[in-house]
Amino acid sequence: MNLREAREVIDTLAPDPDASRVYGQPFETADGTTVIPAAKLRGRGAGADDSRIRLSAKPIGVFVIKDGKAEFVPSVDATRIATMGVLVGLVSAALAGVAMVRRPPWPDLHGDISRWRRHERATPLRAR
Repeated sequence: MNLREAREVIDTLAPDPDASRVYGQPFETADGTTVIPAAKLRGRGAGADDSRIRLSAKPIGVFVIKDGKAEFVPSVDATRIATMGVLVGLVSAALAGVAMVRRPPWPDLHGDISRWRRHERATPLRAR
């Protein structure tokens, strides 16, 4: 897709004067608070030959208007946070395993035992 085709595709997207794709329908709660949901739009072309653009929306939070003061409350994706925690745990376990294989935290007993056996063979039975 060259620049000219890209501009034609962008021009085919209808302008949205009320921004209903990014901001949802505002609604009012019982105590008079107005809540306006907000989303993040992403567009992606289907391929080099295709001039279609696919849009997807992801909720990012809500605007809360109460007593004339506006506040943005971001949405939290608990699944993403949990997945990151699991991945951090797996990576740290893998790194700890690699570190233990390279140099274990326990003392090297093999060297001490081999010295003791050599000493045992060298010493006559009566001298022990």
